[in-house]
Amino acid sequence: MNVSRFQKLLEPITDLVSAEKMDAALAEKLNLSFPESGELFNAVERACHDAIAAGWMCTQGGEGRRFGRIIEPCEATGMLSVDVVDLANIVGPHHRHPSGEVCMVMPITEGAQFNGEGRGWSLFEPGSDHSPTVTGGEALVLYMLPAGKIEFT
Repeated sequence: MNVSRFQKLLEPITDLVSAEKMDAALAEKLNLSFPESGELFNAVERACHDAIAAGWMCTQGGEGRRFGRIIEPCEATGMLSVDVVDLANIVGPHHRHPSGEVCMVMPITEGAQFNGEGRGWSLFEPGSDHSPTVTGGEALVLYMLPAGKIEFT
């Protein structure tokens, strides 16, 4: 696995996300199209773990909060950036989503939750804000931002 192959693996997801409005209907479409028990969801999760083990994903930060931007916004992703964070029992830095945020939640610890949600898709509409919080253990979160826009507060 490398960045190029990872981007190609995500293509069906980035195609859907970039073509839709950031709202509850998109979250529903993601859950139907790429269910948390489905082949693509599982393949992306395996790829994240392999990339972390290979040393090119989640290379910044420290104990309890490792992160990194994997893909900058580009035409191939429909102008979405792709980041992955590995969070363990932590409240991360508060931020705002000018254009929204789509998150793929992949618990490492059984029962771990990201902002109160378990394995699957989570969506934050444009203008929303939060402190990314993982409880109950450790989780990977892949998140996509339109045009890479995020405002830390």
